[in-house]
Amino acid sequence: MTDQLPRRFHLVRDVDETGTSGTGVVVEGLEFTDGTVALRWLTGTTSTAIYASIEDVETIHGHGGKTRVVWVDDRQETT
Repeated sequence: MTDQLPRRFHLVRDVDETGTSGTGVVVEGLEFTDGTVALRWLTGTTSTAIYASIEDVETIHGHGGKTRVVWVDDRQETT
């Protein structure tokens, strides 16, 4: 077991290449302590997806830097 807590992030889309998700905050995300990532899309048709890592999320959804991961939480230790 780890002494770390999961941490939250948003995906912020600066340019919507597909015209599907819009711009601004398009995802609420959570990175678990083992590196697994859950995304909740905030689009008109919502969905939830699981990825092996934040790197996979950036590769698939980053659109060459047009969508950014913005961390809400720093990595925190439990007390």
